[in-house]
Amino acid sequence: MKKIELEIVALSHSITQTHSYAVVLGEVNGLRRLPIVIGGFEAQAIAVALERMQPSRPLTHDLMKNFMNAFNVELMEIIINDLQEGIFYSRLVCVSEHDTVEIDSRTSDALALAVRFGCPIYTYEHILESAGILMEDNNKKKSAEIPVDEPIGSASHEELGKMSLEELNTLLNEVLDQEDYIRAIAIRDEINKRK
Repeated sequence: MKKIELEIVALSHSITQTHSYAVVLGEVNGLRRLPIVIGGFEAQAIAVALERMQPSRPLTHDLMKNFMNAFNVELMEIIINDLQEGIFYSRLVCVSEHDTVEIDSRTSDALALAVRFGCPIYTYEHILESAGILMEDNNKKKSAEIPVDEPIGSASHEELGKMSLEELNTLLNEVLDQEDYIRAIAIRDEINKRK
């Protein structure tokens, strides 16, 4: 089967499930999008890597990457290889000096690792056909609504806009101490907007 390369184009709160998020994958050089509902911890792990934040302690996916690097195992690609009853299945394609191994993975974990390793994300045509959404050239939704709403952290955007720069910096330090990296990204963005 021919593999289709995807890239992460959005990470948002899910409107279909409370306390969940959606990572939206876009077809590289194409118009299709693949929204995948993930949990809050996995969304945070992806967001931290996308924003190149450095947590004070390694997150689980950072630990996994460090472990793989220590034993000279490279993550070459991830493949979203199946969709059953609304659940996506993925495989990690790992290479060592002597072997290539495919390892079963939750898609959210595979994506968190792919961002850390900078490796490509692939899927197959039948998965995009059944769960993908086609976008028009002008980026308007064509056939269906993408099941996401505002980007992570934007729920408090109005609240952050009313705070002073000093209050924002204090709040940023507090949420970093609590390891709430998703909220930290929103606060950091608001601070950067004012500079």
